Amino acid sequence: MSKAKITIGLTNPKSPSNVGSVMRAAGCFQADEVYYTGKRYDIAAKFSTDTRNMSDKILLEGVESLIECADPDARIVCVELVEGATCLPDFKHPENAHYIFGPEDGNISQGIIDQADEVVYLPTVGCLNLAATVNIVLYDRVAKADLSFAGDELIRSSRDVNNRAKVKC
Repeated sequence: MSKAKITIGLTNPKSPSNVGSVMRAAGCFQADEVYYTGKRYDIAAKFSTDTRNMSDKILLEGVESLIECADPDARIVCVELVEGATCLPDFKHPENAHYIFGPEDGNISQGIIDQADEVVYLPTVGCLNLAATVNIVLYDRVAKADLSFAGDELIRSSRDVNNRAKVKC
């Protein structure tokens, strides 16, 4: 999979810790932008949890509409536990995607779901938290992609400065 534009939309996220963790996932999995709706995050943002300062590198912006902020060429993919959705293991990620996630204490509105190109769900018993769901979806995208870039060079450039462990040959 070539480098495509990957954006994330968060429906009225409840906690700053979740948004901070989403930003970290966005950085690790090379998403380009994160948008959110609602006022709850703005109120709680002073409790910053973006531990890798990804908001300095990746746009994090409040918007009125998660549909309108999507790139015109992007496929809109809602991630929600709704009847009729595609199970994530069976889902083929579009190259250019705008993923929309629901809040932990609610759901994506029917109006947004009706405008989506795809709706997927994670096959869990019960709901995961927002940040965990974002991590799993973005990991699934990478796991199903061409991983020719992976290897020791990626490990060396990605790991923490305190990690110098190696597998014995």
